[in-house]
Amino acid sequence: MRRALLIGGAALALTSALAMAQSAPESILPPGFDDPTPTPSATPAPRPSAAPSSAPTPGATTSIPVIQPLPGGETLADGGAVPLPDNLPSLDQLEKMSTDELDAFLGLKPTIDIPPAARRSMARVGVIAPDEGGLPVYSLANQPASLVRAAIAGTKGPLVSRWGHILLRRALASRLEAPAGMDPAEFAGLRAAALNRLGEFAAARALVQDVDTANWSPLLTASALDAYLGTADIVGACPAIRLQGNVREDGTWRMWQSICNAYAGEGARAGTDLNRIRSRGLTDRIDVLLAQRYAGAAGSGRSGVTIEWDGVDHLTPWRFALANAVGEDVPQSLIDNAAPYYARAAATAPMLGLPQRIAASDMAGREGILSARAMVDLYAQLHAAEDVDGDAADTADTLRDAYVLPDPAKRVAAIKDIWGSGGAVDYGRQVLTAYAAARLVPAKDLVDDAAPLIASMLAAGLERDALRWATVVPEGTEGWALLVFADPYRRNAVPGGAIDNFVGDDASAKKRKSAFFVAGLAGLGRISQGAANSYSRDMKLGLGSQTRWTAAIDRAAAVDNRALVALLAGLGMQGSGWDKMTPRYLYHIVSALNRVGMTSEARMIAAEAVARG
Repeated sequence: MRRALLIGGAALALTSALAMAQSAPESILPPGFDDPTPTPSATPAPRPSAAPSSAPTPGATTSIPVIQPLPGGETLADGGAVPLPDNLPSLDQLEKMSTDELDAFLGLKPTIDIPPAARRSMARVGVIAPDEGGLPVYSLANQPASLVRAAIAGTKGPLVSRWGHILLRRALASRLEAPAGMDPAEFAGLRAAALNRLGEFAAARALVQDVDTANWSPLLTASALDAYLGTADIVGACPAIRLQGNVREDGTWRMWQSICNAYAGEGARAGTDLNRIRSRGLTDRIDVLLAQRYAGAAGSGRSGVTIEWDGVDHLTPWRFALANAVGEDVPQSLIDNAAPYYARAAATAPMLGLPQRIAASDMAGREGILSARAMVDLYAQLHAAEDVDGDAADTADTLRDAYVLPDPAKRVAAIKDIWGSGGAVDYGRQVLTAYAAARLVPAKDLVDDAAPLIASMLAAGLERDALRWATVVPEGTEGWALLVFADPYRRNAVPGGAIDNFVGDDASAKKRKSAFFVAGLAGLGRISQGAANSYSRDMKLGLGSQTRWTAAIDRAAAVDNRALVALLAGLGMQGSGWDKMTPRYLYHIVSALNRVGMTSEARMIAAEAVARG
C-alpha cells in the first residue's frame, strides 16, 4: 500500500508540476530580446483606453478553460500541447523502482550531506600536520604527478624494514597538497590504498575521513571501504554508501547498502533486500548470513540468524570483519590457513580476545604496525586477567620476570626464553622485549648476549640505553657494529681494521650482515668515499651502479624533498625478508635519508639491516 501511494504521489507530483509550469507561460528568450527597452528618442505609443466592462447576464455562465492532462502531453489554455520529457518512466517502471531510485528520479536524494559552512577544503589532506611530526605540506606540490603516482601505487606489499614501514606510514598520513595535475581525491585514494596494503587500516580510515564523502571518487571509495573492513567499522562507511546510492551492482555493495538502511531505521526494507540478494545468489550464503546478523542488531532483535560455516573453505575481508563485529568466532581451521592480511587486521582489532590479538602481535610488531609499548600492554592485560592459561599466558609471566627479577642473569634468561630457542631470533619478539632489555645494566658477564639485546633496544628506538653498552662490547663485534649506527654524534670515520674484523667474523648467509654494514656506513658518510669504493669492489656490492630508481631517489635528495625520498625509500624496501634487499638499494636509501635531514631514520634502518641480515 505504501509503495502504491509513493508511486501515485510521484505521478501526481509530475503531472501537477508540468501543469503549474505551463499555467503561466514565460518567454524563454534572454532579457532584452523579447521586450527591448525603447531608446530615449523614441516616442511611446499611446496606450489604448480600457474598454468598459459589461455586467454579466443573469443566468449566463462564465467560460473557464479546463487544463486536462491527455496522453502524450499537457493541454494548455489555448489548446496546444507540450510533449512530456523523453525520460519519463512508465507506471510499470515506477513500480519496479527502489526507494533510492525513486528519490533520485524525483530529485529528493541529496548529493551533498554536509552543510556549506562545514565543508572542508581538499587543498591539504592528511592527519599529521608538520608541527605534529608530519612532512612539509608542499613537499609534493611541484613534483611530477606520474612519479608520485608510480611511487605510491608501486608499493604493493609489506616492507622488509620495520623502521622503513614506520617512515612510510608517516609520509602517507601526512597533511599534504596534491601534486600539480593530480586530482586531490585520487591522491588521497592512492595513499589510503597503500596504507591498507601495509596493514595500516586505522591510519587509512583516518585519512579518508579527512575528505567529505561528497568528494569521494571511485578509487577513494574503494580504498575507504577496504579501510572500514580492516577496522571492522561497517557502519562507518554508511554516509558514503547512502550518498552514492546504486553506483555499484556487486553483492558486497548491495549488502552494505542493506546494512546502512537497517541502521537508518529501515529494518524491514533491509531484511527484504538481503533476502533478495541471498535468493538471487549475488554472493555466498555465509556473507549474507553475516550481513543479516549485523543488520539485525539495528532492530528490536526479534529475528535471529544462525551462522553456519559448513562448506566455507577460505576467509575474505568481508567475512572476517563482520564476524569480528558481531562477535562470531571464526573457525580455527580458517584462521590457520589465512593470509597475513588477517593477522595484521586482528592485531589492532579491539573487539577480539587477547589471545587472538597476541597471536597476531608478533607479525604486527615485526612489520612496524604495533609499537613495543602496545605489545607490552597486550601481555600486561593478559597477565592481569584471571583464569587464563596457555602459551600466551606463560609468555606474559615470563615477560614480567624479565622486568622484575633481581638477578640480571635470570632477567636475561627470561628475555631469551621469550625470543625462543634454536634458529634465528624472531624480530617481533625483540620488539616486545625492548624495554626489558633497556633496564639491564651493562656488564662484562653479559657480553655474549650484547648484540641481540642491543638489537632489541634499537627495535624500539632506545638508542641512549643501547649506547651504555659501548664500554662493554669489543670493537669489531656485531654489538659494536650496531652501536656505530646508534650513535647520533659520531663524526670520526670507522677504522678499517675494525671493519675487517667484523667482515672476517661474519657468519651470516653470503656475509649479508657485512654487506649491509658497509652499505650503511657509506650511506651515512662514516667511511671515506675511497674506502666505500674499495669495499664495494672487493665485496662486489655495486654501490656505485645506477638504476632508474636510484637516480630518482638521488634526485629527490638533491632537491631536499623529504616526502618524495620517503615514498621512494618505501618503494625500494618492498619484500618478504631482508634477503630480498640489496646492499646497493640500502646504500641509496640511507644516503638519501641522511642528506634530507632524516638521519635518525637512516641510522635505525641501517642498524636493523645488520641485526636482521
